[in-house]
Amino acid sequence: MWKASGHEIRRAFLEYFERQGHRIVKSSPLVLPQDPTLLFANAGMNQFKNVFLGLEEREYKRAASAQKCVRAGGKHNDLEQVGKTARHHTFFEMLGNFSFGDYFKEEAIWFAWDLLVNQWQLPIERLWFTVYEEDEEAAALWRKMGASPERILRFGVEENFWAMGDTGPCGPCSEVHYFIGDDPAFNRAEYVNGPGDHIIEIWNLVFMQFNRDESGMLTPLPKPSVDTGMGLERIAAVLQGVKSNYDTDLIRPLLERVAELAGRPYVSERDEGMSMRVIADHARATAFLVADGVFPGNEQRAYVLRKIMRRALWHGRKLGLPSPFFHKVTDAVVEMMASAYPELLDARATIERVVRREEHLFTSTLSAGLRKFDEILERTPGRRIAGADAFVLYDTYGLREDLIEYIAAQRGYAVDWEGFQAALEEQRQRALAAWKKTVQEKAAGLEAVVTTRELETRFLGYEQTECAAHVIALFVNGQPVDQASAGQQVDIVLDQTPFYAESGGQVGDTGVIESEGARAVVLDTVSKTFVNDGVATVVKYAHVARIETGELRLGDRVRARIDVERRERIRPHHTATHLLHAALREVLGPHVKQAGSLVAPDRLRFDFTHFAPLTPEEIKAIEDVVNEQILRNVEVTKVEMELERALQSGALAFFGEKYGSRVRVVEVPGFSKELCGGTHVARTGDIGLFKIVREESIGAGVRRIEAVCGRAALERFQEDEARLAELAEMLRTTPAELPAQVERLHAELKRLEREVEVLRLRLAAHAVADMVQRAREVRGVKVLAERVEGLDPSGLRELADRLLAKLASGVIVLGQARDEKAALLVRVSRDLVPALDAGKIVRELAAIIGGRGGGRPDLAEAGGRNLERLPEALEAAYRVVAEMLAAVSTMPDAAGEPAP
Repeated sequence: MWKASGHEIRRAFLEYFERQGHRIVKSSPLVLPQDPTLLFANAGMNQFKNVFLGLEEREYKRAASAQKCVRAGGKHNDLEQVGKTARHHTFFEMLGNFSFGDYFKEEAIWFAWDLLVNQWQLPIERLWFTVYEEDEEAAALWRKMGASPERILRFGVEENFWAMGDTGPCGPCSEVHYFIGDDPAFNRAEYVNGPGDHIIEIWNLVFMQFNRDESGMLTPLPKPSVDTGMGLERIAAVLQGVKSNYDTDLIRPLLERVAELAGRPYVSERDEGMSMRVIADHARATAFLVADGVFPGNEQRAYVLRKIMRRALWHGRKLGLPSPFFHKVTDAVVEMMASAYPELLDARATIERVVRREEHLFTSTLSAGLRKFDEILERTPGRRIAGADAFVLYDTYGLREDLIEYIAAQRGYAVDWEGFQAALEEQRQRALAAWKKTVQEKAAGLEAVVTTRELETRFLGYEQTECAAHVIALFVNGQPVDQASAGQQVDIVLDQTPFYAESGGQVGDTGVIESEGARAVVLDTVSKTFVNDGVATVVKYAHVARIETGELRLGDRVRARIDVERRERIRPHHTATHLLHAALREVLGPHVKQAGSLVAPDRLRFDFTHFAPLTPEEIKAIEDVVNEQILRNVEVTKVEMELERALQSGALAFFGEKYGSRVRVVEVPGFSKELCGGTHVARTGDIGLFKIVREESIGAGVRRIEAVCGRAALERFQEDEARLAELAEMLRTTPAELPAQVERLHAELKRLEREVEVLRLRLAAHAVADMVQRAREVRGVKVLAERVEGLDPSGLRELADRLLAKLASGVIVLGQARDEKAALLVRVSRDLVPALDAGKIVRELAAIIGGRGGGRPDLAEAGGRNLERLPEALEAAYRVVAEMLAAVSTMPDAAGEPAP
């Protein structure tokens, strides 16, 4: 049997299929912008989904890839199994070969046999082959290859029939299994898809040959396709003769690195071995996700990454690893995998910064979680922690189940794990419902696609703003029609057009289409797919229009004219997004990736991956870099060339965008080079001026910049000048003196506020004597609960101190309205501590006003949203103090008798 490293296996697989006429396609990023139904890429076919559905055509019919995959959220979630088994991972690589209506079962099975048996020399006596129970063709083909009939097994729908969804492409699959054990007694048919881990699946060949409709009927597809997947880590374990994926050279060096940091050897059977496996696996997922622009946070993908990282960090604590440690393991991932995935090297510094930052935050959150644990124990009746409370500790504060169990046991508490599982399942169902809703929304209105056709439109908009054309199709409400009349909204398709269709962030052109007998106002230009009777009609230039007058018919000769002034305001903003992208990478680092954009007449919007808010200094630096390029006034070149040549020249391409064999490269020489089909200025100086007007977060790890340039920038400056002049007039100064004047007014306001506060305190001091008289005696302790108004927090504390000084010994509870909410303060004289604890008192009262609070035993504060219940909370103070004193009086003293 062939012996090889993981990198050699990956390379050999791709080179083999390249020799068989397949195009080697680079792995997609782990986040696929064109498929919002997926959290992460989890199979090799993901990036080809639209090709299999017939919604997209590529210039090749055969492809092979090594795809980065993550299964740790959504429908496919292996997270909690990682570390416990030999083959579960959050991150893994999927090797695959694909046929898009080209070869089918015979060639796919021949390729699999040839590669495994002839090239890699796997022993036939260890191989097993499974087929769908009704797929006699596949069984016959395996026999033809040389497989013994007794080693070809038949299984039903659950094991050997694949479907993309409830409807759509589907078909039987055939799996190759391998006996990895040592005892021949387990190399038997009942262990294939059976008990134990003696025989493992190594390759799955999916034959997409049917289309399933809503009734469940299967119709043969006109162009059957093939989708195969083989886990690199699994086949590496086979070829390297090891029982566990973790013992392959793809992961074992990471385990050794963790063991080195822990100062003890890796022993797979021990609990420490499991913790090391978790850290090694999760370091791979973390490094690759961060390199692809995912940063830890509290929403969707960001939340999944945070869970992965915090699970690893918790296992690091179990091993006693000194913090920070995790960045050292992710750096080892970069070192090992950068030769195959150079994006890791580009993002190396970013990965370290993000990992260090999250580990620091985890330490802080863990401390907060332990405080929350104490709070839960204080209000837990009996000795059993509610499942819902345990879930809050797990989900919000990141405490692992074993840590919750351990701390609870140390304090003498049990945990309602059934309730915990119910809360966990409820969250999973919510996530599943959200995922299904997204899938349904994406599929809404689409029927099963059997064939695809494209209506060709020649784009003339780079050189022309108007042209003659013919109407080649009309659609009303998605249905093809022969004519459209005044008042109707219609999608018009022309044989040629100057109208740019929305793409790459640039909005579509507007304008007018006129024939001899009709006039249509074009409201937008977009790409659309119309599905009717199983036929998908792809239209790259759909002119969304309203017929103003007359009747427009198929075949009419028309004049198409764009809104030139609007186009001239769009072009500077589009070129400016290229300059902004390059400037962001220059100022912030190469980890910055475009995550979306809008290029409009009045502004541009640019979304990008970054893990922290931009500082004012960074924003200024970015503006300076862009404006420096504008002042250079260099020519913006636009050249068509072969895709491969463009990529080799350093042009940036964006995953999710569709590129043909020939692409358009837009370059600002020496600064920016991108693949782009949009409309741009002739020279950078045509942009005029670039100004950032807003920077904000739009999600975990994704920032958004809005900016203006050209005429829009001029209008913005004119508006700002007018506002400044108006403010200056109101404050009786000049625009230049505004900051100084505002500072003077601010200082004066502060002085007056201090004077008012002093006067309020004096008034309150005069009232102290009267307030003290209203104190009640509760079980021998003086308690005063009063509502006051108009004091800031420091004033409230000072009043409480004065009242307590008058009482000498006792409890002061003050409440007031603050920002339309209730605020409470509890002060306890030191002689009554710890019998009376201000923190416990304020927490009891805070529950009444719908809030929370805490503090020291002698001083605590709280806030709540229910201001109307403040009087009730103040009155309850006397009861709470009485109950605490009663509890103290029944506690035994050192001699075992109740306290007097």
